[in-house]
Amino acid sequence: MTHFFIAVEGVIGVGKTTLARLLQPVFDAELVLEIVEENPFLSDFYQDRAQYAFQTQIFFLLSRFRQIQVSLPEMLTRTNVISDYILAKDRIFAQLTLTADELDMHRRLFPILAARLPQPDLVVFLHASTDALMERIAQRDRPFERSMSRQYIDDLRVAYDQVFASYRDAQLLTIETDSLNVVRRPEHLGQIAERIRAALNIGEFQLNFRF
Repeated sequence: MTHFFIAVEGVIGVGKTTLARLLQPVFDAELVLEIVEENPFLSDFYQDRAQYAFQTQIFFLLSRFRQIQVSLPEMLTRTNVISDYILAKDRIFAQLTLTADELDMHRRLFPILAARLPQPDLVVFLHASTDALMERIAQRDRPFERSMSRQYIDDLRVAYDQVFASYRDAQLLTIETDSLNVVRRPEHLGQIAERIRAALNIGEFQLNFRF
C-alpha cells in the first residue's frame, strides 16, 4: 500500500498546526509538527530582528531538515503523514530577514539539504487576510509573539502569496480561511478533508473518516 504525505503551510497564526492535528484521525495519519519553541534565538529575534535573524534562520533550517530526514521516510513505510510545514518556508523567512551576505550563504546551503528530503504529495496552503492573522495570533497569545508587528505579518503574508502563486514543487491546494473555523464548525473540517481527498484522488472507501 502506498502512503501519502500531506503538508499544511501558511503564515504565522493561520492555523496550520490546528488543522494538521484535526486531519490526523480523518486520514489515519501520523504527525510531523514543527518544534518552534526549541529555537533558542526566537524570542531575541522578535526583539531585535537585525541582530538575531541569521542565527534564528539557520537553527530553523537545520532543525526542520533533521526532523524531516529522520522521521518522514520511516513513517511513510507504514502510514500516512501530515506535517504542519515544508522546508521551503525557510526561504520565505530568509528573504525577509537576512542581509545580502547571509542570504547568499542560505541560498547555497538550502538546495543541498532540500534535495535529500521527500516532497509532499500535496501541500495545503492556508490563506488568510492580515486582519484574521493578527486576531488569531492575539487569541493564542504566545509570549514570544506578543511583540510581532502588523507590518511584519503583512510582509510575511505578501511573501507567502508570491511564493505559492508560482509554487511547482508539489501539488498545491489553496484554501481561503477567513470565514472558516475548523475547531467550532466540524462541517468546515469536512469540507477541507473532501477537497484534500479529491486533490489526491483518494476514494472515501480508502479512508477511515471519523468526524
